[in-house]
Amino acid sequence: MIYNYSDFTEALLKAGFSMGGGNADGIYAIVTWGWQEDPPYPTPVRWHNGCPETDPWEWINRVLDERNDIAYGKLFFKKSGYITKEWFPYFLAVRREGLDFEDAYMDGTMSHFAKRIYDVVLANETLPVEEIKRLGGFSREDKPGFDRAMTELQMKMFISPCGRRYKVSEKGGQYGWSSTVFCTTERFWGEEVFEEAAKIDTKKAFEKIKAQVLELNPAAEDKKIGKFILG
Repeated sequence: MIYNYSDFTEALLKAGFSMGGGNADGIYAIVTWGWQEDPPYPTPVRWHNGCPETDPWEWINRVLDERNDIAYGKLFFKKSGYITKEWFPYFLAVRREGLDFEDAYMDGTMSHFAKRIYDVVLANETLPVEEIKRLGGFSREDKPGFDRAMTELQMKMFISPCGRRYKVSEKGGQYGWSSTVFCTTERFWGEEVFEEAAKIDTKKAFEKIKAQVLELNPAAEDKKIGKFILG
């Protein structure tokens, strides 16, 4: 029963991963669209109510600001999701198979736009989206390709959202909407998670994730599960 942010993070740590954005997509989501209106129980949780305790959209920022054991980003089906530190090495083992970005780029599995983005993020450690665009030399006409490459990099687990940043006025005050800040996945997690991933056999990682998906949702279909795991 999810009544607040604390309930959500507790459930997520037990599950290991979850779709975000309210869509279970045939796999699993701790909070889905409309679930709070239906039986078996009432809850104050409401999407877009602006309350950090009961609004799932606010929980995204809280996870990034307050925790170091949960990652968020476009991780599944090119859509948002969460993965805990315990389970991230298994997804790394499957998605990256021990390759760093340069290896993947040379193999032709990462796009040129993705390389431009990755290079500026790596060089600057953390960057908000608008700065990635500026430093990477992306124009307005590049927006479709830029957006695809940002998703590509998150799905392949090369970059990760790691906070948010506001614009600052000449007087030092924050204004406008916050912008998501990105860093490399290595910077987000540190060496420990990658060392753990290097020890895990890819096939065994796949099977372990699949077993957990079926534990969370026995009705999940094999084709969906495979796409969910492999990205």
